[in-house]
Amino acid sequence: MAAHSAIGKLHSGGIMATRYGLALNLLSIGRLKFEAYEVENIRPLVVSSPLLRKPLKGLGEKNLARAIGLTEIAIGGMVSTGRWAPKVSAAGSLLAAGVFAVTLSFLATTPEAWQEGSREPKLSPAGQFLIKDLVLLGSSLITAAESLSNIRRP
Repeated sequence: MAAHSAIGKLHSGGIMATRYGLALNLLSIGRLKFEAYEVENIRPLVVSSPLLRKPLKGLGEKNLARAIGLTEIAIGGMVSTGRWAPKVSAAGSLLAAGVFAVTLSFLATTPEAWQEGSREPKLSPAGQFLIKDLVLLGSSLITAAESLSNIRRP
């Protein structure tokens, strides 16, 4: 019985670290979108993405970065609501999964994501930056499932 209790506490702690780590990442990354250097950093990703072509044309680089930043900040706040507002948290987690699915698509659309001249595919520093979003996508799905399970509880 003690082992079961310890496993339950480990699981709860892991969920908590995942939820608030995900929220902190979104809040921090979103805030950076208001810095000029971050607009420059994301330029190769954004200009190569078919998904962002129209918003980029309509808003321009700086305003698109800010819109992305505001979206990430809002989603991070939603994810952080956890047990207090599980419907809001579940929606935020699912939106976060969408954000990370889009950023992972940059691996296919951004030539700078791969090292040139290599016989086999190798991630460049830009690709290494993007690949972490696979873990964040998984975290989003985990926190969404946990929040959805809390909605059903009385």
